Amino acid sequence: MISAEQGIEFADEWIAAWNAHDLEKILSHYADEIEFTSPFVVRLFNESSGTLRGKDRLRAYFAKGLAAYPDLRFELLHTLTSIQSVVLYYRSVKNLLAAEVMFFDPQEKVAQVVAHYTEPKPS
Repeated sequence: MISAEQGIEFADEWIAAWNAHDLEKILSHYADEIEFTSPFVVRLFNESSGTLRGKDRLRAYFAKGLAAYPDLRFELLHTLTSIQSVVLYYRSVKNLLAAEVMFFDPQEKVAQVVAHYTEPKPS
């Protein structure tokens, strides 16, 4: 079970790695057999299913994303925890709101991700 404290610690480390643009540190959070689903996979990687499998493919995708968004900075808004998963709710590229559902394997590496995005509501 992922405790609230573990979820917050994971989220802080994950956000810091992205904001440092440290590809290896980002990838250290993921299992070798990661399954990653995001609408950005369609846009940036031309994968119509929106899903990538394996850390090597994820490395190429993240590298392309970091190159496409050199000013990338994430702002963590909330961390939600469950039995073997967390949801990170954050402000993403282009001011999009993002929620990533991350499922952990027994080694506490992220084994599956489903990412969601939306435009913020006007004030």
